Amino acid sequence: MADIDWTDLEAIKRLKYKYQRCLDTKRWDELRDCFTEDARAAYSGGKFSFDGRDAIMNFLEGAMGADSFHSSHVVSQPEIDFIDDKHATGRWCLQDYVIDTRFDMSIRGAAFYEDEYRKGDDGVWRISKTGYERTYEEMVPRKSIEGLTLTESRWQGKGGSKG
Repeated sequence: MADIDWTDLEAIKRLKYKYQRCLDTKRWDELRDCFTEDARAAYSGGKFSFDGRDAIMNFLEGAMGADSFHSSHVVSQPEIDFIDDKHATGRWCLQDYVIDTRFDMSIRGAAFYEDEYRKGDDGVWRISKTGYERTYEEMVPRKSIEGLTLTESRWQGKGGSKG
């Protein structure tokens, strides 16, 4: 294991936080820049696996791009190890919550991300491999919770979207 460069450590943390923020705010161009061109992803224990940045982005935007899809992804407890000055690995605890008004469902879960990072010739760290395996996931029909109403939505208007 290589010595820790604290600037690189902070850059990798910020990269992962940016990844989560861009997912939740549907900032697809910014999210694209989080990945190396040859990145690989395996979400939900490999149930959804993709090779290459374009394939990953097509999946994420297709799965999460609808105005009916609202999400919150929170990562914590980073365990970052440096292989050398241009390669690192990371493990993160994930807690996520999804509201999909199109299907009238809420999903809550937790997982651990396993990542690999590569520092490019431009000096920028990017994700070269990512994925997670769930520790749990639960789904509930939103109509089964009396009085549950989505009162604010960035994509469906403000102040009273039902769902």
